[in-house]
Amino acid sequence: MNAPTPLTTIPAPSSFGKGDVFVLFGELFSRGYATGLIDAAKAAGMTVIGVTVGRRDDNGALRGLTDEELAAAEENLGGKIINVPLMAGFDMDAPEGAKTPTDLVGEMSIDSWQEHRLDWDLIDQCRALGTARFTDALAQAVAGMDELIPDGANVFFAHTMAGGIPRAKVFMAIANRIYKGRGARYEPSQALIDSDLGKLILQNFDEVSANTFGHLLTGTKALRERIEATGGQVRYTAYGYHGTRILIDDQYQWQTYTNYTQGYAKKRLEGIAQDAWADGIKATVFNCPEIRTNSSDVFAGIELSLLPLLTALRKEGGGEWVDALWEECQALLNDDVSLQSVLEQVNDYHVDPILRAFADFAPWPMANSAEQVDKTVGTSQAIVGLHKNRKELVSDVLSQHVVSATGQLIFDEAGAPNGPVLWLDHDMVAKQLIAAQG
Repeated sequence: MNAPTPLTTIPAPSSFGKGDVFVLFGELFSRGYATGLIDAAKAAGMTVIGVTVGRRDDNGALRGLTDEELAAAEENLGGKIINVPLMAGFDMDAPEGAKTPTDLVGEMSIDSWQEHRLDWDLIDQCRALGTARFTDALAQAVAGMDELIPDGANVFFAHTMAGGIPRAKVFMAIANRIYKGRGARYEPSQALIDSDLGKLILQNFDEVSANTFGHLLTGTKALRERIEATGGQVRYTAYGYHGTRILIDDQYQWQTYTNYTQGYAKKRLEGIAQDAWADGIKATVFNCPEIRTNSSDVFAGIELSLLPLLTALRKEGGGEWVDALWEECQALLNDDVSLQSVLEQVNDYHVDPILRAFADFAPWPMANSAEQVDKTVGTSQAIVGLHKNRKELVSDVLSQHVVSATGQLIFDEAGAPNGPVLWLDHDMVAKQLIAAQG
């Protein structure tokens, strides 16, 4: 893929409605993109089915939800959850009596991790066990879905699984240096990619963020054929990230967060959708704009690509609702700080030669540099410092609106998708938000 393929028009309202079924393939947690898509499905009157990743007991064994946990999760989702633990990845899997990959990572230290060598034969065994565990659980979960989905219904499978970072304290310390470290604390992201630790994490990212989409497509083949044979249609979507076109110097230009280590898995996810599309399966990866979530907060400065949405909203038509949003965001800043000056500061950041050197689509995801991290983290910290309350940020307000807009765009576009990989850029997000105000 040599250039992004953006969605260019607001899609027609989806034909999904009452009697159709929406399947959330991934557990619903707070502060994530899936909330907007769920809201759109519910507004259309669809029946909602969900899954769970399960929970770990005190010994690390995977289990389903307890009755109390299941009731709470179903209330949060607004639908029935298939209570089969679909935890993806292999970081906690191992042959009987052997160490898990997480155990192996835990043996590393902040000083020696780059030279630390892993037992790749054991890692391969762990990965095979994790994949088999997941696909076996998926077969059980699909059997449960099959009982709930009637003949002839249209079915929307929304893949939301992502992540794969091993739960080891040492990695969080390493991650803080790579994504937030400045000066003496700076650690080049390429050092992680080149290390055994990095190679392990990239494999686990693939398993969680990408390969689960392929397993979903394969595992629902019989269900898909039954639905289509009885007059229904089946759609698959997944959440990607591959940079976003935002307003820079009043022009929509592609940019990205550097270094986005999960980018390798997101490209693999795109490839899975392209292969499925070639086989006649309507599967689409939607590359969404940057927002702040529980998982994205590890990437210091990712919100700098979000703030220009305010300028896009005015460029795409503005209106009373946009003016009110500007006022809401202005109120979050210190009294002596104007929102316009903050946006100018963000624009200066994006046109800085240090950042423009990373605005090349072809080699994405690129490794970071000391100058780039210093610029990104420094600008982010400076703008956070302009707020009255560090826990009430302009980026939080905008994130909620992006979630809403992308959810509706994905829901409607999936009815008659234009391709296997699409970008939802700030122009379309702004147009959707303005249109939603009537």
